[in-house]
Amino acid sequence: MLARLCLALFALLATGTVPWAAKAQDTFPNRPIRLIVPFTTGGPSDIVARMLVPKMTALLGQPVVVESRPGAGGVTGMDAVAKSAPDGHTIGLGSAGGLAISPSLQPTMPYVVPRDFAPLSLAVIVNEPLVVGASVPYRTLGELLAAARDKPGTLNYGSTGPGSMPHLAGELVKLTATVDIVHVPYRGGAPLATALVAGEVQIGFADLPILLPHIRAGTMRALAIGSAERYPLLPDVPTFAEAGLPGVMTDNWHGFVAPARTPPAAQATLHRAIIAALSDPDTAKLLREQGAIPSPNTQAEFAAFIQRETERWGAVITRAGVKPD
Repeated sequence: MLARLCLALFALLATGTVPWAAKAQDTFPNRPIRLIVPFTTGGPSDIVARMLVPKMTALLGQPVVVESRPGAGGVTGMDAVAKSAPDGHTIGLGSAGGLAISPSLQPTMPYVVPRDFAPLSLAVIVNEPLVVGASVPYRTLGELLAAARDKPGTLNYGSTGPGSMPHLAGELVKLTATVDIVHVPYRGGAPLATALVAGEVQIGFADLPILLPHIRAGTMRALAIGSAERYPLLPDVPTFAEAGLPGVMTDNWHGFVAPARTPPAAQATLHRAIIAALSDPDTAKLLREQGAIPSPNTQAEFAAFIQRETERWGAVITRAGVKPD
């Protein structure tokens, strides 16, 4: 009798039909979650990730560990996410670069965004202002564009690298305003900020968290911001539409993705934790103070957002003839 009971129990365990055994198998998360950030430590993505991690850790009951995997404008880190085990224990905080721009810019990509990722939620919108160094005489966007038209090819604008969002923002301004300004790429936001302060380039685009300390210190001036409305931290800076260039939208963004085929239940758990972290008043306040606007949404909404951004920036890349580095 005992032997038959043992055999029956073994069979139930093997098939996973014992209730408590199934519960143990289905528990998620059951170990630390790796959050891959596809840029260097200290950059905007890393800052956003580390502000959200404490709340996500508390909500998920497991440590959320940030891992920086920079390279190729965000593609290296996103590729690591795509190729991770689809069990929910590896997620990524992607940006426009790796999820919407590079697929339109690079001739070959190691992943296909709709096929290889499960979108979880948009995290933050990050403004991309047009700034000039303090020594540059132009006080308005109109004055700057007039000077660019008067002397084509004499003004330079710096970006955080070829094919980056700041690069495309500059190209969009050039196309919209019909001006000739020369692109000067830098290897990241910090070198660009240094070059602007030193007067190596007159104009610059970058994520607001990189530029905000310099704007506040008076070593740079923001002439326009590429959002639908003015940003509360810079109430005197007009939008591009207000400054005479309607249609110039240059917001960057960061959002959470998981590998495709991650179980729906794990995706739902992660989504709830992300939304709760972004909605936490203290966390949201910290993000806004850094120039990042919390923007949680549904998984379907984020998937549609990525598609729209891919089409939008793909059109700019084609019109401007932007080539990969």
